[in-house]
Amino acid sequence: MNSIVKSFDELSNSELYDILKLRAEIFVVEQDCVYNDLDGNDEVAHHLMIKNPEGKVSAYARILNKGTRFKQASIGRLVVAKEDRFKGLARQVMTEAARWMKDNWHVDEIHISAQKYLKGFYGSLGYVIVTDEYLEDGIPHLGMDLKI
Repeated sequence: MNSIVKSFDELSNSELYDILKLRAEIFVVEQDCVYNDLDGNDEVAHHLMIKNPEGKVSAYARILNKGTRFKQASIGRLVVAKEDRFKGLARQVMTEAARWMKDNWHVDEIHISAQKYLKGFYGSLGYVIVTDEYLEDGIPHLGMDLKI
Protein backbone atom coordinates (compact mmCIF):
# COMPACT_ATOMS: atom_id res chain seq x y z
CA MET A 1 0.00 0.00 0.00
CA ASN A 2 1.27 3.44 -0.91
CA SER A 3 1.35 6.43 1.38
CA ILE A 4 -0.12 9.83 0.64
CA VAL A 5 1.01 13.07 2.29
CA LYS A 6 -1.30 16.07 2.31
CA SER A 7 -1.46 19.41 4.03
CA PHE A 8 -4.56 20.13 6.11
CA ASP A 9 -6.11 22.20 3.31
CA GLU A 10 -5.60 19.38 0.83
CA LEU A 11 -7.48 16.79 2.92
CA SER A 12 -10.96 15.88 1.73
CA ASN A 13 -13.78 15.88 4.26
CA SER A 14 -13.87 12.07 4.21
CA GLU A 15 -10.09 11.81 4.73
CA LEU A 16 -10.25 14.19 7.70
CA TYR A 17 -13.19 12.23 9.13
CA ASP A 18 -11.32 8.91 8.69
CA ILE A 19 -8.20 10.33 10.38
CA LEU A 20 -10.08 11.75 13.38
CA LYS A 21 -12.21 8.61 13.70
CA LEU A 22 -9.13 6.35 13.67
CA ARG A 23 -7.30 8.51 16.21
CA ALA A 24 -10.34 8.48 18.51
CA GLU A 25 -10.77 4.70 18.15
CA ILE A 26 -7.16 4.05 19.13
CA PHE A 27 -6.24 6.77 21.61
CA VAL A 28 -9.57 7.46 23.32
CA VAL A 29 -11.44 4.14 23.12
CA GLU A 30 -8.76 1.42 22.90
CA GLN A 31 -6.20 3.11 25.17
CA ASP A 32 -8.89 4.62 27.42
CA CYS A 33 -7.18 8.02 27.34
CA VAL A 34 -9.30 11.13 27.54
CA TYR A 35 -7.25 13.99 26.10
CA ASN A 36 -7.61 16.95 23.77
CA ASP A 37 -6.76 15.41 20.40
CA LEU A 38 -7.69 18.60 18.54
CA ASP A 39 -4.73 20.60 19.83
CA GLY A 40 -4.47 23.20 17.06
CA ASN A 41 -1.56 21.49 15.30
CA ASP A 42 -3.55 19.65 12.63
CA GLU A 43 -3.98 22.81 10.56
CA VAL A 44 -0.20 23.36 10.33
CA ALA A 45 0.70 19.67 9.97
CA HIS A 46 1.13 17.43 7.01
CA HIS A 47 -0.78 14.18 7.23
CA LEU A 48 0.65 10.87 6.03
CA MET A 49 -2.00 8.27 5.28
CA ILE A 50 -2.06 4.72 4.00
CA LYS A 51 -5.45 3.70 2.68
CA ASN A 52 -6.93 0.22 2.43
CA PRO A 53 -8.37 -1.11 -0.87
CA GLU A 54 -11.77 0.37 0.06
CA GLY A 55 -10.21 3.84 0.36
CA LYS A 56 -10.40 4.14 4.16
CA VAL A 57 -7.38 5.27 6.17
CA SER A 58 -5.63 2.19 7.61
CA ALA A 59 -2.52 3.87 9.01
CA TYR A 60 -1.65 7.47 9.74
CA ALA A 61 0.86 9.88 11.28
CA ARG A 62 0.93 13.62 11.74
CA ILE A 63 4.09 15.40 10.56
CA LEU A 64 5.08 18.69 12.18
CA ASN A 65 7.85 21.04 11.09
CA LYS A 66 10.56 22.45 13.36
CA GLY A 67 9.28 24.77 16.06
CA THR A 68 5.69 23.57 15.97
CA ARG A 69 5.54 21.21 18.93
CA PHE A 70 9.24 20.72 19.56
CA LYS A 71 12.34 22.59 18.41
CA GLN A 72 12.98 19.68 16.01
CA ALA A 73 10.59 18.42 13.37
CA SER A 74 8.37 15.68 14.75
CA ILE A 75 6.10 12.80 13.94
CA GLY A 76 3.12 12.03 16.12
CA ARG A 77 -0.35 10.54 16.36
CA LEU A 78 0.89 7.30 14.75
CA VAL A 79 -2.05 4.92 14.47
CA VAL A 80 -2.83 1.70 12.64
CA ALA A 81 -6.37 0.34 12.43
CA LYS A 82 -6.81 -2.74 14.59
CA GLU A 83 -7.63 -4.95 11.60
CA ASP A 84 -4.49 -3.82 9.76
CA ARG A 85 -1.90 -4.36 12.48
CA PHE A 86 1.13 -6.65 12.17
CA LYS A 87 1.41 -5.96 8.44
CA GLY A 88 4.36 -3.55 8.71
CA LEU A 89 2.24 -0.44 8.26
CA ALA A 90 3.55 1.37 11.37
CA ARG A 91 7.12 0.83 10.18
CA GLN A 92 6.16 2.00 6.67
CA VAL A 93 4.47 5.15 8.02
CA MET A 94 7.42 6.10 10.22
CA THR A 95 9.99 5.40 7.48
CA GLU A 96 8.09 7.27 4.79
CA ALA A 97 7.34 10.20 7.13
CA ALA A 98 11.06 10.59 7.90
CA ARG A 99 11.93 10.38 4.21
CA TRP A 100 9.26 12.96 3.32
CA MET A 101 10.53 15.34 6.01
CA LYS A 102 14.13 15.03 4.80
CA ASP A 103 13.16 15.50 1.15
CA ASN A 104 10.70 18.37 1.66
CA TRP A 105 11.89 20.18 4.79
CA HIS A 106 15.58 19.15 4.67
CA VAL A 107 15.54 18.21 8.36
CA ASP A 108 18.40 16.23 9.84
CA GLU A 109 16.77 15.33 13.15
CA ILE A 110 13.30 14.16 14.20
CA HIS A 111 11.93 14.14 17.74
CA ILE A 112 9.03 11.98 18.90
CA SER A 113 7.15 11.63 22.14
CA ALA A 114 6.92 7.84 22.21
CA GLN A 115 4.68 5.74 24.39
CA LYS A 116 7.11 3.84 26.61
CA TYR A 117 5.86 0.40 25.63
CA LEU A 118 6.85 1.15 22.00
CA LYS A 119 10.49 2.08 22.73
CA GLY A 120 11.71 -1.19 21.16
CA PHE A 121 9.78 -0.53 17.96
CA TYR A 122 11.09 3.02 17.65
CA GLY A 123 14.59 1.86 18.62
CA SER A 124 14.49 -0.62 15.72
CA LEU A 125 13.96 2.39 13.42
CA GLY A 126 17.04 4.14 14.81
CA TYR A 127 15.43 6.40 17.40
CA VAL A 128 17.38 6.86 20.63
CA ILE A 129 15.97 7.81 24.04
CA VAL A 130 16.87 11.40 24.96
CA THR A 131 14.66 12.06 28.01
CA ASP A 132 13.68 10.43 31.24
CA GLU A 133 10.24 8.85 31.36
CA TYR A 134 7.37 11.33 31.72
CA LEU A 135 3.59 11.19 31.75
CA GLU A 136 1.70 12.57 28.80
CA ASP A 137 -2.07 12.34 29.10
CA GLY A 138 -1.58 9.80 31.90
CA ILE A 139 0.53 7.43 29.74
CA PRO A 140 4.29 6.86 30.27
CA HIS A 141 6.30 8.39 27.40
CA LEU A 142 9.93 8.85 26.39
CA GLY A 143 11.43 11.56 24.21
CA MET A 144 13.31 9.92 21.34
CA ASP A 145 15.38 11.40 18.51
CA LEU A 146 16.41 10.15 15.09
CA LYS A 147 19.34 11.65 13.17
CA ILE A 148 18.71 11.47 9.42
